[in-house]
Amino acid sequence: QVQLVESGGGLVQARGSLRLSCAASGRTFDRYDNVGWFRQAPGKEREFVVAINWSGSMTTYADSVKGRFTISRDNAKNTVYLQMNSLKPEDTAVYYCAAGRYVLPRPTTTSTAYTYWGQGTQVTVSS
Repeated sequence: QVQLVESGGGLVQARGSLRLSCAASGRTFDRYDNVGWFRQAPGKEREFVVAINWSGSMTTYADSVKGRFTISRDNAKNTVYLQMNSLKPEDTAVYYCAAGRYVLPRPTTTSTAYTYWGQGTQVTVSS
């Protein structure tokens, strides 16, 4: 069983930055493990944000965050990071970290490919 714990959320002004962390426990990740970030705003469906493969060599970004968000991982710490810059009010949401074991040409945006989910961390961007 894998447990994921997100941290780093908070309130920030537009154009500000936040760094989210996703710490995994329960087992050590290997080359089949991919980690993604999803978000859900009030009244909206959960949407894909970004994902990364085990080695960090492949990433997939949603168009809405390209150039502003950067995902990275430290496998020695079993932790994935999401650096969010130039935040906009529309980035306000609960951000969830998710992990899934699969082998694909690049990390998938499909939420059903991710088996383990964290509890989420709130990100609020004020205008």
